[in-house]
Amino acid sequence: MQFRSYADLARLLAASADRLHESFDIVVGIPRSGLVPASMIALLHNKPLADLDGFLSGQILGRGHTRAHVDWSTDPSDYRRVLVVDDSVNHGATIAEARTRLAGLDHAIEPTFLAAYAYERSTDLADVILEVCSKPRIFEWNMLHAWLPERACFDLDGVLCRDPTPEENDDGERYRHYVSSVVPLALPSRPIRRIVTSRLERYRPETEAWLAKHGIEYQHLHMLDLPSAEERRRQGAHASFKAQIYAADPDSVLFVESEAAQAASIARKSGKPVLDYGNKCMADPSQLTLAHQVQLARRLSTRVRQGVARRIRRRLGGAGGGLSGHRRR
Repeated sequence: MQFRSYADLARLLAASADRLHESFDIVVGIPRSGLVPASMIALLHNKPLADLDGFLSGQILGRGHTRAHVDWSTDPSDYRRVLVVDDSVNHGATIAEARTRLAGLDHAIEPTFLAAYAYERSTDLADVILEVCSKPRIFEWNMLHAWLPERACFDLDGVLCRDPTPEENDDGERYRHYVSSVVPLALPSRPIRRIVTSRLERYRPETEAWLAKHGIEYQHLHMLDLPSAEERRRQGAHASFKAQIYAADPDSVLFVESEAAQAASIARKSGKPVLDYGNKCMADPSQLTLAHQVQLARRLSTRVRQGVARRIRRRLGGAGGGLSGHRRR
């Protein structure tokens, strides 16, 4: 699973700046996702910016108090070299439509079509490709509105809403008030396949009411069936509970988890990719953090030592002795 964050995109555009320098007069973003890299490019190169619909109707976006490198015209017909930007290209339908619409302008332009990311077989569908990014792939800026929610498990607290404060997390009336009134952080526009939360089952009515209130659709809501938050902490059941549900569903291709340690644990226990949503990076089981690699290496080393000791004991036992001086029976 390939994941690209806002930070990844910003680094890519900065590293590619020399490829674009002075090759365009205006940046035109294809709504909505293309406006993200288009805005970054326009700011990086201090060029005027327009969205595709605005440019076609004779409008460009204002620059606020930003100082222009040269005087900017407010008339799109004054611009010839046009950089048309989308975040990615797959089948090329969106860029093809933009080409057709721009070809209908009354004035002549020289468009260059740029996609920040492209699938391996799509590199010829735009004039400039900044990075080849294989499938499956998700982008931070549109992950809640593309295909992902319908094929993923989502944590609730820390993803769809903030975590409770220590004062709110009393497993009582203050917590119940938090569950009912917390402001959403993210509103997916597609139904989520599975919401998997460490909230206790007894808060299901308030949780379901909150999800309905904010229009968050889902197929399944999984909650911990334990008597208290204290028992949940005693068992340390958070990651194991989530990993079990995730691993059992072959149609779930990603788990979106808010807490880094849990994300790494879910990845290890399920053997499937997990997005560390707090740090905006993948916690793939094959790409664990250095700390977890060291931990796993220590465990392996311990098992190896124990295995060698067992073999030695068996040999000594078979020879009539043992490490403790007693024959094994």
